[in-house]
Amino acid sequence: EEAVNWVFLVDTLNFSFWSAGDEQKCVVKYKGKEYTGYWALCAAVNRALDDGIPITTASYYATMTLEQVRKVFRSDTEVPMPLLEERHQVLNESGTVLMEKFGGSFLSLVKKSKNSAQKLVNLVVKNFPSYRDEAEFQERKVSFYKRAQILVADTWSVLEGKGDGSFEDISSLTIFADYRIPQVLVHLGAMNYSENLMKKLREGTVLQSGDREEVEIRGCSIWCCELICRHLLQLCSMKGRGKRCEINAVLLDYYLWNYARDHREEMKDIPFHRVRSINY
Repeated sequence: EEAVNWVFLVDTLNFSFWSAGDEQKCVVKYKGKEYTGYWALCAAVNRALDDGIPITTASYYATMTLEQVRKVFRSDTEVPMPLLEERHQVLNESGTVLMEKFGGSFLSLVKKSKNSAQKLVNLVVKNFPSYRDEAEFQERKVSFYKRAQILVADTWSVLEGKGDGSFEDISSLTIFADYRIPQVLVHLGAMNYSENLMKKLREGTVLQSGDREEVEIRGCSIWCCELICRHLLQLCSMKGRGKRCEINAVLLDYYLWNYARDHREEMKDIPFHRVRSINY
């Protein structure tokens, strides 16, 4: 239960870590190491727990003040973690919902899903407004649900796909459309940007959440990874000699995200798209 509640807190805050420049970054020092980006968030959470602050307890973060949020997620440089006011609002909202509807524990929601990844995504989106990652494209609603899906995937992962985390439909999730996955797909040649879009991104233009270009980048990334999964499954069936292949968008996303982290220098010539949003 503690592990699942840790995952819920971190994925509730899993958005917008990019810095304006490489020299100016939010850095969290923890146990002798320096962390940036998403890992700075994880380090700040663990630092708070070590300091006796019950940051993963819903009753605590439901009533946290902005000043307490600033203290817990403080940076060890002059550059603060982005969107601290939004993180404060999301924490209060999510903690309140957990307390009022689910006895203060995300595990209650997991049990309600009855081993269905899709049902858990829908429960999260229905009950927690900050997880409603939706846009409009050509007069149609488009649902990305990046944080909701990664929350389900991380729950599946931390529970090792067993017991309450044995989601029979885990393969129905898409990749988690953020700003790193499109970058690595373009770097690998799986996806291309138009000259005009590439120029915009190289100039550091910040796109607005819901812009046509932003929606297209995210949507094409999902479809691109769906095609990669299909191709990998085909290869596996041809060369696997009857062995069962566990290939899905969750595992592909984990692989690509780690690849992006490990090959940051090689990917510098491909800009990521910049959006300030609580969606990712």
